[in-house]
Amino acid sequence: MAEPLYTDGEYARLTMPKQQARTSARKVKDKWKAKGWYNLLAPEMFNRQVIGETPAEEPTKVMGRITEVTVQDLTGDFSKMHIKLMFKVSDIRGNDAHTQFVGHDMTSDYIRKLTRRKRTRTDTVVNATTKDGWTIRVKPMAITDRRIQGSKQRVIREIMAKVITSMAAKSTVGDVVRTVISGDMAKEVAAACKPIHPISRVEIRKSEVLVAGAPPTMPEEGAPPAEAPKPPEAPSPPEGPVEEELAADPPPPPEPSADEGEDL
Repeated sequence: MAEPLYTDGEYARLTMPKQQARTSARKVKDKWKAKGWYNLLAPEMFNRQVIGETPAEEPTKVMGRITEVTVQDLTGDFSKMHIKLMFKVSDIRGNDAHTQFVGHDMTSDYIRKLTRRKRTRTDTVVNATTKDGWTIRVKPMAITDRRIQGSKQRVIREIMAKVITSMAAKSTVGDVVRTVISGDMAKEVAAACKPIHPISRVEIRKSEVLVAGAPPTMPEEGAPPAEAPKPPEAPSPPEGPVEEELAADPPPPPEPSADEGEDL
């Protein structure tokens, strides 16, 4: 009889790594089964729309995650597909992960399309503070129709910083984000820089939140909505017709005449 190539101990030792690899593969697959899916909700300024989903084993692992979405996905406007918004998870409520705005950016191909030969691109960095305590770093750029001198560029930078800081000081963070997306802030900057030199295009190419203020308060789950204060009630009118009440009162006594006073 031929002798076996391996003894029982040697065979078990050779097959053990394969069995351990299969066991570890099963454990990796089981981790996905234990994970849950959380809905990513946009901030209040975008009506808390669902912008995506993310898996996690625990709610604490979802905190701090950053997601990116275009304005086209939120509003359906194809002309804003080059604007990207960044949101960061700040609160977990059940399977809903609430986010807050942390910045925006524009695609590189859109920026390259605006910058052409024989034009001057003027960039600056502005730290603006909103009236609700948010500090946002805004990076605008102005493009002229032809080349300009450096002295004009310095004046344009000063004007851009002044306009952006004044607009932010009068607005909340939600209003600032809306003006950036809609282009109203860029229009204000272009109009202010026009006396120095005609501006062909102004864009807020990037922004980021440096200091986040107090987020908007959200009602607790299952709590009834707060009731508005009731207006004071008007006094109820007296019962019965007014004419009857006047008739029931006794008539006043007649005043003495002048003649009667002289006889007395």
